[in-house]
Amino acid sequence: MRGAVYNSAIPETSQKSVNNAFCPAFVVRVLRFALLLGAFGPAVARAADWSAVEQQLARKIVAVTGPGAVALTVENHSSLGRRDGDIVQNGLRSALEQAGIHLVKAEQSAASVAITLSENPTSYVWVAEIHQGAGAASVVMVSVARSGRSSVVHDSMPIALRKTLLWTQDGPMLDLAVLEENGTPARIAVLTPENVSLYRLQSGKWQAEQTLEVSHTRPWPLDLRGRLVPARDHLLDAYLPGVICRTGAGGVVTMSCHDGDDPWPLVPAGGSVNASVFPSAGSTSKTSAAIPPLAAFFAPTRNFFTGVLTPAIGKFSTVPKFYSAAFLPREKYTLWLFAATDGKVHLVDGVSDQPSKFEWGSDIAAVRTSCGAGWQVLAADAGERSSDSVRAYEFPDREPVAVSAAADFPGAISALWSEARGDTAIGIVKNRESGSYEAYRLELVCSQ
Repeated sequence: MRGAVYNSAIPETSQKSVNNAFCPAFVVRVLRFALLLGAFGPAVARAADWSAVEQQLARKIVAVTGPGAVALTVENHSSLGRRDGDIVQNGLRSALEQAGIHLVKAEQSAASVAITLSENPTSYVWVAEIHQGAGAASVVMVSVARSGRSSVVHDSMPIALRKTLLWTQDGPMLDLAVLEENGTPARIAVLTPENVSLYRLQSGKWQAEQTLEVSHTRPWPLDLRGRLVPARDHLLDAYLPGVICRTGAGGVVTMSCHDGDDPWPLVPAGGSVNASVFPSAGSTSKTSAAIPPLAAFFAPTRNFFTGVLTPAIGKFSTVPKFYSAAFLPREKYTLWLFAATDGKVHLVDGVSDQPSKFEWGSDIAAVRTSCGAGWQVLAADAGERSSDSVRAYEFPDREPVAVSAAADFPGAISALWSEARGDTAIGIVKNRESGSYEAYRLELVCSQ
């Protein structure tokens, strides 16, 4: 049964539960009164480093229960996201096991521990309520300074993130490219493991135009990725691991493919608009900032980029292996973000490679707008969940600031690419309920 909890999340956040916990009303009153009086003392660690506080709380719990079989539940009532909530829960489990506790089901336990992750205006507060036998509950707690968090969510989001469903199909879909539009997309190309299909919107319905085979001599990797890039002098190019396909320049669309390790463009130089020249970030004028085209080599038998770049970013011709990349133009340089295979986002400015303290999913993309700084990064927070959400961030310096609410999707995002014009992105999702693949256009709109 779910009873009262320690306290609610701060006003600008929403409740995210990891598991059910319970806390009697008298404990609620005691804890709230302690918070108001500032009884919790200084924080023991920065919120960005959970291990020390996890171990401290584990030691306090074991001091009450002693080593033995314990049933554990965790509930998140703080502003921590679902990813951080899962990280903390796993860290607490590990710390308790290292301290001599054996985690079991409730019917097998000698004691039960209900942990609530909560907060006050200055600190995260983790409270553990311990039950042993018929005796009264014991409560132990630790606090962590909220100032250590790197990602700030505004109380009133200045940007709205809109998603528009463009296409749905039963079979796997790797990418979608909008080839023509007049207010809304009028012609699209859809990339699958075996072909590129062209569709045109007629009388409000997509009508198939042509299917172009993707020929390849080697088996595809298990987790296949691919990208469609509109071109200047022909319709488009298709990039898959170890294979490059290009359409002909004539009136009748044909496509030829060849095995090769040609680099994939990270800043497309094609399309109806020169994608390597964009309005300057934060500028209200029509001046432009040139973004040098950048490409990276994709591992032919895997699902990530090798890290080798062409051309180099300053002194860096290689970066850590990564899944996706985004860029943010600055006044005198371009800041690159690489969602690396080590789980970190690496920030590269040509002089330094700075691994982030924040953690995102493997898919990121850059978009330009007339809002805020003029450039935002879309980041998917996948983790171990069955569905994804995407949020827009800005980087006043090297730490992300959330500038939009999260847009939720019906399944895991498998690809997120900036479109050639730079002001929108395409996200590919596998719907967890229907099993179908869906392509969405993501657009940022300035909030009124």
